[in-house]
Amino acid sequence: MSQTIAIILTLLSVGILVYMLSKKMDIKIVLFALGLLLLYCAVFMGNKVTVLQPVSSQFLKPIQVMIDQFTTTLSQAGFVILLLAGYSAYMSHIGANDITVTGLTSSMKGIKSVYLLVPIVFLMDNILSLVVPSASNLAIILLATLYPVLRSTGMSRLTTAALIATSATIIPTPLGSDNVAMANALHMSTTQYVFNYHALISIPTLLLMALVQYFWQKHEDKKDGPEISYEQELKEYGIEDETAKTTKAINGKFMRFIYGVLPLMPIIILIVNFIFNIAQGNDSTMSVQAVTLISWIIAIIIELINCRDAKQVLKDTNVFIKGMGNAMGIVVLLIAAQTYVQGLNAIGIMSMIQNAMLHVKGAGILLPLIMVAFTAVIVILSGSGIALIFAMIPLIVPLAKSAGIAPQQLSVPIQLAGNLLRAVSPVAAVVLIVSEATHVEPGQIIKRTTVPMISGVVIMLILSFILL
Repeated sequence: MSQTIAIILTLLSVGILVYMLSKKMDIKIVLFALGLLLLYCAVFMGNKVTVLQPVSSQFLKPIQVMIDQFTTTLSQAGFVILLLAGYSAYMSHIGANDITVTGLTSSMKGIKSVYLLVPIVFLMDNILSLVVPSASNLAIILLATLYPVLRSTGMSRLTTAALIATSATIIPTPLGSDNVAMANALHMSTTQYVFNYHALISIPTLLLMALVQYFWQKHEDKKDGPEISYEQELKEYGIEDETAKTTKAINGKFMRFIYGVLPLMPIIILIVNFIFNIAQGNDSTMSVQAVTLISWIIAIIIELINCRDAKQVLKDTNVFIKGMGNAMGIVVLLIAAQTYVQGLNAIGIMSMIQNAMLHVKGAGILLPLIMVAFTAVIVILSGSGIALIFAMIPLIVPLAKSAGIAPQQLSVPIQLAGNLLRAVSPVAAVVLIVSEATHVEPGQIIKRTTVPMISGVVIMLILSFILL
């Protein structure tokens, strides 16, 4: 009887969650509410609810579970996410992000072959997501800087739109909030997870997707026929060419180069440290927290040298703190997801799934396929990959254990599928932003992104089964 109740409660909660995601509602409070309801159901069912701190009443245990999730997450993965957000905000404020993006995009002007640009731009755009992790924010920057450059070379509007819509996908970065949270759930360092597992799959997948982009965009351009030139587009829609705009006075070419490197500084330090440790046969790595703070200190010193106004530079450091505060929503989303999973654990559904997996032949192959298919449906309906990934992070280890596979064999496919398929959703923020800016329908952009992104999912799955 208790198993039947657990199944019914789980299906109801998943149904509510899927509905809320599809309606693009804020999912944090929904996850908290569902988690608490499931925990109270577990109390009434007489199930054990585990808490870190003892409480005086059984009815206070669900609240304590939520408090426990805040305590553990804020001291671990949550702290890393907050620091990274603060650093990213500071880089934007001092103009370093703009210089990095402008420096990379300006090199496109020298390449004359339009279709040779397609794979190059796709890979370059994904590298830029190291600097600007948000797909929507990166698209806005690229629409202002890269779009006019590509259109001036003769690239079609839809090809350019598709490349910008797929700019932030699966680049392996220890600075990604989902990578930080995933590594924490798998009890390993972020650099170990990213460089040993994520990059093993994501890098070859990106390279092969670049080829798919080349052939697919060329095929679609040929089928669609000629369209208006960039000059006609500017005249018809009154678009302003913003490629020549600058946001900050930087003294000298060398200093501009330094500012362009600053957003990548944490990545550079982590990679250098990782290579050095391999050469020395050392397993220890610098923490992302330490690297971020070191990079911030370097950035402040560079600002003092360039601006020569200590009062203003010290005042600007508050942007780092404000950036941390702006990322609290991501941390709370992770905590909410963990609370929901604690609820599922308490009603007994996780132990049921684990027991079922033990008696399923080929569960190690079926489980990643099932979870990727589930991810695909939710991401396409909701337009959000990151929310679902965070919601599923606490499930990775117990599900993988029950299927008899390593956690990374499940985490990498789910994570990559969620980030790839965002560009296939007609309600994704990045697709809507690109659609509005380029004056084409979301459906037309989806037509250009579907084949490359689904190809990426297939390639990623095959590589995961072979290499992980």
